Amino acid sequence: MTFNTKKLLDQIDEVEALEFLASMIRFKSYSGTTGETDLAHFMVKRMRAMGLHAAVQDVEDSRYNAIGTLKGNGSGQSLMFNGHMDTNPATNDWTIDPWAGHYDDEFIYGIGVSNMKSGDAAAFMAVKTIVDAKIQLKGDVILEYVVGELQGGIGTVTAIENGTKADFFINMEPTDLNALTLHAGSFNVEIELTGVTRHVSKREEAVDAIAAAALLIPRFNTMAFSGAKNAEHESVNRANIGIIRGSLTPEFHDWRPPQVADFVRLAGTARYGPSQSEESVIADIKLLLRELEAEIPGLATKVVKQYAGERPSMLPFESGTNNPVVEAIAEAFKDVRGEQQKSGPVPPYCFYGTDAAHLLHRAGIQGVVCGPGGLYNTMPDERVDIQDYLDMIRIYVLAILDLCEPI
Repeated sequence: MTFNTKKLLDQIDEVEALEFLASMIRFKSYSGTTGETDLAHFMVKRMRAMGLHAAVQDVEDSRYNAIGTLKGNGSGQSLMFNGHMDTNPATNDWTIDPWAGHYDDEFIYGIGVSNMKSGDAAAFMAVKTIVDAKIQLKGDVILEYVVGELQGGIGTVTAIENGTKADFFINMEPTDLNALTLHAGSFNVEIELTGVTRHVSKREEAVDAIAAAALLIPRFNTMAFSGAKNAEHESVNRANIGIIRGSLTPEFHDWRPPQVADFVRLAGTARYGPSQSEESVIADIKLLLRELEAEIPGLATKVVKQYAGERPSMLPFESGTNNPVVEAIAEAFKDVRGEQQKSGPVPPYCFYGTDAAHLLHRAGIQGVVCGPGGLYNTMPDERVDIQDYLDMIRIYVLAILDLCEPI
């Protein structure tokens, strides 16, 4: 089949594309809520309407993935688009309705529009563009919209365990259209600091757990972990304490401020490279804590992985830059934008944890992380540049044609 690629891309209905994304934003799809379930059913309905074989897939507790397939004739390579439907919560400092799906001449706004409904919608619209043009492909295109990425990727893990498979994947996490070929592994830790309480009148006899935490946090936040085999792997190292609570005993008797605090619990995150591991990172943190104990006699410390055994581990992702899907995305980007695409462990996206790691390590699929959004990610008035969203549709269309091949 011959066709004019430029004419095909020019046929993308930009208003329809924006309205479809706006309709996704209007679902309040917080993790584990009815809004998440409603969005899954909505995606299946819309995929079926354009002729895909589509159905919901049970994950857990009435949570569903939405998976659709545009069937090829079986003689070509298949491509999966993977993206999550669940969003972070909207904070109180928004100036516009987070679920209105509002857009103007420059941006489209909404909670989750960057992370990552614009990527989800771009993949949908790319497939719809091909369907509307009546282009038949040799290979299948799979649209996989999952739940629970924010709980370690339980939706993608379930899809893999149920046999969803492809030759290549594109994960649509927000990278501002860059090709992310290496990102950190991520997990959370809980740290406990136990001191010795005294009344403020005898403060000199106490071991102040809050004072110890004040020393620990900046040291933890600047950690580089051991064992990285190269500078790229070390470049994705990052640690940060995000939660702290301290007072008296693990029951947190907050009503007694005249007492020196004897207990602090902190929670933080650790990001590490492919040549490192959760075990090596925990060992590095334990070493840091032992150094703190030596500095503060009487202090006891403990660190554990948060949700160990309850959530899947999000491992590091590394694809290399010369696999076919990375090359297809790079060529499509150049055709659409007229310039070279950034590729590699591109910051700040390289500090993400994504479902790409599950697709690589659990399913053995080659892929890349590339999606619209990122610059205004997870912040008040979250938004995506409309031109980036529309260009992402065009790039995805070209990548599909390259990898799945028209008949």
